Amino acid sequence: MSTTPTPPSGARGAIDLSALGASPAASAGTASAAGAPGSPGAGSSGLPAGVLVDVTDATFSEVMNRTLQVPAVLVLWSSAHEQTVGLAERVAAVAAQLEGRVFVVSADVQSSPGVLQAFQQVIVQAFGQLTVPVTFGLLQGQPVPLFPGLPQDDEIRTILDQLVQAAIQNGITGRVDLGPVAGASASDDEEPALPPLIQQAYDAIDRGDLDSAVAAYEKALAANPKDHEAELGLAQVRLMQRTEGLDPQAVRAAAAHSPEDVDAQIAVADLDVLGGHVADAFTRLIDAVKATEGEDRDKARTHLLELFNVVGNHDERVRKGRTALMNALF
Repeated sequence: MSTTPTPPSGARGAIDLSALGASPAASAGTASAAGAPGSPGAGSSGLPAGVLVDVTDATFSEVMNRTLQVPAVLVLWSSAHEQTVGLAERVAAVAAQLEGRVFVVSADVQSSPGVLQAFQQVIVQAFGQLTVPVTFGLLQGQPVPLFPGLPQDDEIRTILDQLVQAAIQNGITGRVDLGPVAGASASDDEEPALPPLIQQAYDAIDRGDLDSAVAAYEKALAANPKDHEAELGLAQVRLMQRTEGLDPQAVRAAAAHSPEDVDAQIAVADLDVLGGHVADAFTRLIDAVKATEGEDRDKARTHLLELFNVVGNHDERVRKGRTALMNALF
């Protein structure tokens, strides 16, 4: 397979998480089983801890937040089609070889139709029809179409390697703690341990305790103000806090109704960055800087600088955004 993952800005379409928990417009039963028959997986008991995460409509948003720091692979399969049942485990077995650089999210669209509804437009755009099984990469919450059907393991490995490279290019370099590897000694582990405070932050994010993650990152920065990983992590977790529980449709409607309301524009910009629409977020706040003055102008400028930190100075969109901001200010 020659599918090459693209960075978040190149993905087709955004995922509307507000659909989760609502009655789906198209039920999972309308999806077709694609690809050649495969053998059902033997279950996740033989996989390292953390490499495979089962999600439902209720838990999917939380897992999407984790992809701000660690790339993920989403496998949509259906318990109504037996040949799709083992795909997530097969993908996870390949992902386990990548030393925690990616984790796998498994969603049975029969029991979690809201997840399928959230992705149905992107599936049709990418693959020409609503089909299951289908697999996406998730980079900072943005979907990257990978493949439909049931590919061979060597094809999965090639595509996951490409996804990891795309993640690195976008500054998404976190890792999942896979726990001890069976049969390996401490000397076999070539990956250095994370600094204690960074590990504390990661652990807090994994259990959904964003306040503790912020505290750990702040302690790390107090000890070393030049700790780039802590700075990036702190900005990302604060973004997760700000967007937690927001109704995307209501936020966007408020911003459209009151274009002069800087707080409303900031809220939409946060959602855009979380969804991978980085350039749109930057443009929105730069326009706010141009259209305002005084405290409002400074608020828009300051928040834009914080979003630059979320994305990371390595990113070309941040470099362009800084130039555009400078032109807007002067």
